[in-house]
Amino acid sequence: MALVEVDAVVKTYPRRSGWRTVEQTVVDRVSLAIEAGETLGLVGESGSGKTTVARMILGLVRPSAGAVRVDGVDVARARPAELKRLRRQMQPVFQDPYGALNPRMNIFDIVTEPLLIHGRALGLSTRREALQESATQLLGEVGLDGSALLRHPHEFSGGQRQRINIARALALRPRLVILDEPVSALDVSVGAQVINLLRDLQRSLGLTYLFISHSMPLVRYLSTRIAVMEHGKLVEIGEAEALCAAPREAYTQRLIAATPVMVANA
Repeated sequence: MALVEVDAVVKTYPRRSGWRTVEQTVVDRVSLAIEAGETLGLVGESGSGKTTVARMILGLVRPSAGAVRVDGVDVARARPAELKRLRRQMQPVFQDPYGALNPRMNIFDIVTEPLLIHGRALGLSTRREALQESATQLLGEVGLDGSALLRHPHEFSGGQRQRINIARALALRPRLVILDEPVSALDVSVGAQVINLLRDLQRSLGLTYLFISHSMPLVRYLSTRIAVMEHGKLVEIGEAEALCAAPREAYTQRLIAATPVMVANA
């Protein structure tokens, strides 16, 4: 059984059309699976439905039809306690490294907040010394020094803020990390460093990724398999190298041709 199973999901939203309200379909019968330990790249232009699929997996949006199962549990029908357990296993890293961090909180509070919310269920100590040790370790894993803990988000660059976001996502040792355009707000060289960090963390921690991007070369570099979305539909899916070498769909061919190659070892 795959870690994540998305089964013919549909998501519609009401939209005003003149004097009528009509249903607009933003995700149209999408089915895919994510195996434990792999990276599934979900690629497509803005508005193709990628983020909506991710939000349904996280349980933030309820499908209009179809089902999403994580570790065999239907996310939309899970009881509150069961959903809280699932959310310890899947964590997001958002696109905007500036807006994702509370400017009023220092880095210690940001990184340890998940431990305080879920710590008792995980058998973790909430003593200050234990939290300090955990936060320092998390920052070290993303290439930051423990001296950052008492500073605030505005004191860091965009790349450093995204590393802090990643550290927070790793705090609960999730099985699945959903990366929604995690480097699109960063310049190319900083983005490449973050991508290589994500690759190293996956190897060392055994993580599973859903990596969402509009950049086919970037998805190709990080992903095991690639799923291509257009106008809410899944139009092509396959092994990353094979799909990029011989794409079947004209839309996939255009995506490959439209994006420059990212130098991932910069």
